[in-house]
Amino acid sequence: MHRHSVLLLFLTIVLLHSGHAKAQDSLSQKKETPAEIKKATNNLERSLIENDNSKIAQNYELLAQELADKEELVKAQEYLFKALEIYTNAKDVAARARVMRNIAKTQEFNNKWRTASKNYKAAAETAINLTNKTLNLNDYNRLKSSGNATLQQKYLNANLLLLKKENKKSEIADAYIQLALLNLKKSDTINAIEAYRQAMPYAKNVPAKVNRIYSNIAKLQAAGKHYDDTVLTIKQLLSEAEKNKDLGIQIEQLRYIATIYFAQNEIEKATDALKESYKIASSSGKTFEAQESLLLLTDYYNSTGNDSISLGLYEEFTKNLDRIILSDHSLTDAKTFKVTEERIRRLESEKMFKDELITRKNSFNYFLLGAMMLLMLFFAFIIKALYSIKTKNKEIALQSLRREMNPHFLFNSLNSVNQFIAQNNELEANKYLTSYSNLMRNTMENSNKDFVTLANETENLTKYLELEHLRFKDKFDFKITVDENLDPDTVWVPNMIVQPHLENAIWHGLRYKETKGLLKMDIVAEGKKIIITIDDDGIGPTKSSELKTHNQRAHESRGLTNTKERMTLLNELYKTKMNFTMTEKQSPKTGTVVKIEFPLIYKP
Repeated sequence: MHRHSVLLLFLTIVLLHSGHAKAQDSLSQKKETPAEIKKATNNLERSLIENDNSKIAQNYELLAQELADKEELVKAQEYLFKALEIYTNAKDVAARARVMRNIAKTQEFNNKWRTASKNYKAAAETAINLTNKTLNLNDYNRLKSSGNATLQQKYLNANLLLLKKENKKSEIADAYIQLALLNLKKSDTINAIEAYRQAMPYAKNVPAKVNRIYSNIAKLQAAGKHYDDTVLTIKQLLSEAEKNKDLGIQIEQLRYIATIYFAQNEIEKATDALKESYKIASSSGKTFEAQESLLLLTDYYNSTGNDSISLGLYEEFTKNLDRIILSDHSLTDAKTFKVTEERIRRLESEKMFKDELITRKNSFNYFLLGAMMLLMLFFAFIIKALYSIKTKNKEIALQSLRREMNPHFLFNSLNSVNQFIAQNNELEANKYLTSYSNLMRNTMENSNKDFVTLANETENLTKYLELEHLRFKDKFDFKITVDENLDPDTVWVPNMIVQPHLENAIWHGLRYKETKGLLKMDIVAEGKKIIITIDDDGIGPTKSSELKTHNQRAHESRGLTNTKERMTLLNELYKTKMNFTMTEKQSPKTGTVVKIEFPLIYKP
């Protein structure tokens, strides 16, 4: 037999012998997937491929909302929990509070009041906004007061006031639905219907919610045998469904209104409604809905003995069966939705694996970075320690150089005292010793200092020159001048840098001069520098070198080397630029000019 004929025969047998319950079961199993849910699912799939956590969480929320509107509460809750996990990890407190409230609402509409109550409380504790905190607390207290309908209504009314103030339309509709359910618990059908009607204007942007409200009103009216009101409500629902092009609702409600018409004994209207339901179902390729409408019609005609009409309907159905099946997208949509859901599960697993790899990689990177930082700190510590040791060594070397006393100065000073005593010149000897002791005390006090005030330095240099003048009063006079622009008490100069040059001028220039010489020291400021000029008219370095012994030449060389070394150490320690130059005067003039330069320092 031809395959097509076998299929027709099989479906005809199913139609002839399947009962009403079985047809209803088939209908429920092959429920069409709404376009909004398919769109939300596709968006979620794209965001998972992009691995954008922010978009993934948002799409979880949107899909959950669509599922909740279609009363797929368990699945809605599943996706909300997934969104909650992402927001929790991202520390997005506001989004976390919002999702927790939606979870609680989903659980409440699914009659999970205890867990809903806990989540309302958690949402209240998480919420930052005072209004959201109050809304959640009211809902927590409302569910906690399940035995007191008056108190529950009080909390609902309080929420309605807050929600209207914030103009949260979807939540206002939900609150009125909750109020309707509360009235039903009290068996107050009239106020329940009124609450549903009040929810209607706020739910108009959510067709699924509007359909559910109309359907609930119609059921309550039918239960109270207010058939005229029921018919009116169903017609309003049909009008909304037609406007939204929701063929599924139209088919379902036409069948439902047919049962009301049968109850009112308006047979013609009832059969017309069933025929219209069948027509819409068959023309739109809804096989199972067409089957259900056909069964209701044939049941009626068989019960009235009009078997010929039933057979005629069957013949029409089998005749159009090919066309209906070919245009039926419900099976394809269901399969597509299932495949999409499977892809989402796979993408979620892949995302978890990728996130775990990223976490491990980040952990390793952090460990590596931490190890590198510790290593760098260790090297920095070593470098700092070495630098500190080097600096300390320089300071020790500088201190050692500063404390070097000129053995010739000490020896000659003692010889001078001895000479004064031998000549019975006790007054001169006492005066010399007093000045010498003052100079030594100041020198020792400043021995650990790299810088001293200009006033302190000029005082010590003056005392030193006075001592040398006591010994060689017939050999030279001296003169010290300080720039008026320099404040000796605030300007700081290197300690013991100038003295060796004064000593050289006296001992290696002026001392050998036949006539009395002059030693001048000028201290002037030039820009950001201090220049000290030491000018003597002694015999000059060349002639002095001819007259000196080997030991005297070594002493002079060591004195200049000491000064250079100290300047080098000071430059390194304090990042300064100090230096000196020594120039012999050209004939016929004799003598030496030394220039010492260093930065103008107000605080060392």
